[in-house]
Amino acid sequence: MGLASMAAALPVAVLSFGCYGVAMLLRRVRPLRDAYEFLSWAYDRVLDRLGQGVLQDPRDTPALRLMVSLTLTAVPIFAIQFVLGKPRLLLVIAFYLSLYGLRFQRFVRMFSASHLEAHRRHGFFSGTYEKVFGRYLEFFLGYLYGNAPELGRTAHVCLHHRENSGPDDTRNSIGYDRTSRLDFVWYLSDNIWTVLGIAPYAYFRARGDEKNRRRMLWGMARYYAYFTAVFIYDWRIGTLFVLVPLLCMNFINAITAWVQHAFCDPERPEDYFANAVTVMDEVNFLNEGYHLCHHHRSSLHWTEMPVHFERLRARMSESGSLVFRDLDFLGLFLELTLFRRMDVLAEKLVPWEPMNHEQKLALLMKRTSLRTSD
Repeated sequence: MGLASMAAALPVAVLSFGCYGVAMLLRRVRPLRDAYEFLSWAYDRVLDRLGQGVLQDPRDTPALRLMVSLTLTAVPIFAIQFVLGKPRLLLVIAFYLSLYGLRFQRFVRMFSASHLEAHRRHGFFSGTYEKVFGRYLEFFLGYLYGNAPELGRTAHVCLHHRENSGPDDTRNSIGYDRTSRLDFVWYLSDNIWTVLGIAPYAYFRARGDEKNRRRMLWGMARYYAYFTAVFIYDWRIGTLFVLVPLLCMNFINAITAWVQHAFCDPERPEDYFANAVTVMDEVNFLNEGYHLCHHHRSSLHWTEMPVHFERLRARMSESGSLVFRDLDFLGLFLELTLFRRMDVLAEKLVPWEPMNHEQKLALLMKRTSLRTSD
């Protein structure tokens, strides 16, 4: 399944990055750029006013913008294709662009917003709107991405945050060489069991956690029913609109899990203060890069993460937590595993005390080692 996930993600990546290149060229045409900026500004103003009335916390308006945009693009495209029957190439291209966006930025935003939604007891919406939309990303839009219900609210919150990527976490990468491309392929193949819900289900069952076991089973049943129904209707639509997104979800989800806890301390592999990475990038949607702060206080609102980071500086320094600047999680994966350019990572590493280049390299190599105190 690892190779299948890579094969599915490759053409989607070519489309996403190729269209990004075209968009950058079009931005040089001033009338087009001005028109886009005006429409974007007007759209934001409408959503700002809407967010005041429908959200529990108006600070979550960026997540609302994502949900509205997906509802106005991906959902009708899927519905039109379903009605037409035979797959249309233009609809397939439009569907992938609506899901993943240029340079995968829409997927990144969906991942971040869905991640935060999982930690909200009632999702993003307030009052009557909560009763109608509930966990709109996880329980509705997530189907289009191949994200099964309960992978967020149950598997992520009640498993990953309980284990903090330690030895019992179904997504931990401790037993892999995080600088090895081959090891990542093996990890990618293993990750499909988490994406399908099977590994989290087995985790809860083994621990006698009946509430979360039943939740996972019900979420898996709903997604499998959706998957099967679309394939029965038309296997071509099932392949292009359901299977490909599922495999892409496995690929991108694996990349994220691989790097967010890549630098564990061999002497304390279970210490999330040591293994959780913080990345600082100018495009840091919903402050997703403050991953350690999120693990420390997952209920904290995303706008408060930078202040919380400052509060944790002393403990982070003591634990040897790693912080990188001018880097996002995809860039971290590219430099760490695909290109294996430790020199680049050493340059971007922000140490807690003065270190020369060789000392930074030695630290990075130690923290990606397969050897542990066990």
